[in-house]
Amino acid sequence: MPIRRLRHPATLLIAGFTLLGVVVLGALVLTEAQRRTDAWVRHSMQVQTTLWQLRANVQAAETGQRGYLVSGVESYLNSYQAALSDMEPLMGRLTSQVADNPRQTASAARLHGLIQQRLRILARGVALRHDKGFEAARDYLLVNRGDALTEEIRRQVAGMIAEEARLLDVRQDRAAATRTALQASLVLGFLGLLALTLTAVRAANGQLRALQESRDELSSANDRLTAEAVAREKAESQVRQMQKMEAVGQLTGGIAHDFNNMLSVIIGSLEIAKRRLRGEPDRAEARIDNAMDGAQRAASLTARLLIFSRQAPLEPRPLEPTKLISGMSDLLRRTIGEQMNIEVVLGGGTWPVHADPQLLENAILNLCVNARDAMPDGGRLTIETSNTSLDEAYAQGNLEVVPGQYVLISVTDTGTGMAPEIVDRVFEPFFTTKEVGRGTGLGLSQVFGFVKQSGGHIKIYSEVGVGTSVKLYLPRYLGEATAAAPFTPRPVSPRARPGETILLVEDDENVRKTTGEALQDLGYGVVLAATGEDAIARFDGASRIDLLMTDIVMPGMTGRVLADRLRSDHPNLHVLYMTGYTRNAVVHNGVLDFGVAFLQKPFTLEQLSRKVRDVLDGGGVNRPAP
Repeated sequence: MPIRRLRHPATLLIAGFTLLGVVVLGALVLTEAQRRTDAWVRHSMQVQTTLWQLRANVQAAETGQRGYLVSGVESYLNSYQAALSDMEPLMGRLTSQVADNPRQTASAARLHGLIQQRLRILARGVALRHDKGFEAARDYLLVNRGDALTEEIRRQVAGMIAEEARLLDVRQDRAAATRTALQASLVLGFLGLLALTLTAVRAANGQLRALQESRDELSSANDRLTAEAVAREKAESQVRQMQKMEAVGQLTGGIAHDFNNMLSVIIGSLEIAKRRLRGEPDRAEARIDNAMDGAQRAASLTARLLIFSRQAPLEPRPLEPTKLISGMSDLLRRTIGEQMNIEVVLGGGTWPVHADPQLLENAILNLCVNARDAMPDGGRLTIETSNTSLDEAYAQGNLEVVPGQYVLISVTDTGTGMAPEIVDRVFEPFFTTKEVGRGTGLGLSQVFGFVKQSGGHIKIYSEVGVGTSVKLYLPRYLGEATAAAPFTPRPVSPRARPGETILLVEDDENVRKTTGEALQDLGYGVVLAATGEDAIARFDGASRIDLLMTDIVMPGMTGRVLADRLRSDHPNLHVLYMTGYTRNAVVHNGVLDFGVAFLQKPFTLEQLSRKVRDVLDGGGVNRPAP
């Protein structure tokens, strides 16, 4: 019984589609016939219209010629000439329209000959009237009236119109018959389909209840799946949050661990120096040097963290990677050691890149140091450069990669290699596989941040027991690379020239006092201000200000706004910015603005003295304009 219920609707469905196909096919055939019939009807009407136009043109030519002969006024010839110019195109159209009908074709040829004869008589009369006057034209027309030709033309046109009218009636009758057949076939097909539909509906009623039950079951199953999906998404969100908190915890813990070590050195050394300052000044100086070293390591740590977070102010310039790597050869050999075999393969015609040369050099040095540590028993370190392209397919499989042309710098070692789970984590800050005391876990993080901030891409390939290859992809620079400025020896801690005065603007009181004292020790006159508004007032009240040295991030007016305000009235004022974090004031998209003199906090007295001197001497710009 269930088999019969399944087969019966299938048979009805096949029969219904067969009938539908027959009806559709018949309708298409009849529709095409109707279209052809309608086209013939339109054709007959077009032929009649052309014949009427020809007859009207002959009459217009005769009327214009007659008016000219009688009056001699040439304006009557306008209608005559217009009729003549339209005559041949109309005859050509008529010949083309009746080409399918031999009888009408012969009639059209005879009509053409008659019209040409009539036009020649009219043209002769016009010529005689123009050349010899009215009497000559009248005498000619008395002999050659052309009335018989005109009458013959009218009979020929009337005969052809009658023939087209007869054809039109036949074709209209045929079109009506086709429409009737088409309507009848559509009605019969509709009735047949209606009967089959009613039969199929009756057959399907028995299955409707089962389908409704199945729908309810599917709805319940879908609700259960939706609930499970929501629960799974919630669980995955919690896992992602836990992983994020774990990463933040690892980062915070690493920062706290390293800073606590550095602060312990600084605090302990300063306390010992304070105790020994009076009795043992030499030993106190050693403790101060120790504290200074700890502070510099803390500054280095913050700089690395800024690079990893892509917040370090870059000073990019066009450069040739091959020349930069060639200039590092001595440094690399001293750093890596003699037990390593260093091979440098520099590709010919390597494109220039647009990058911070110091950070690029540090990135290559970091990779080489990691490679050295991965080969405790010696091995081969290979540095290569080449031109390459990353296509759409590669970009789709790697986040933040833009398809295009790149310069590839690869550092490959034959060391111990890394397992896949280690490779997945090597860019995490403070993650390291080295022994305690041999690494901070920030080297590859720093390289990663620098490459990404430079618009590039980094990829690591490693196999345990075989070695590791780190590939840096930096975007091709389409301009020309600039040559590095020659090194010129400079005096240690350049001092002030007589009368030079600096307006120092810093909202942090301790930094303001410390920096002001340092500038005074260098021989500069110093005017201190805590805010931008205070700085403007002190600038207006000062007799001489040679340099504005300002923090960038301050409450109220920023250092950039202050400098713009003062330079609007004093365009020759030298400006030196200083900050620990720029917040897009003089850095945009991670790149230092052109023409800006910038001093990164914290800085030493030596760095301060050189930078101030450079700016006052008309230089000191970190990123010159192109």
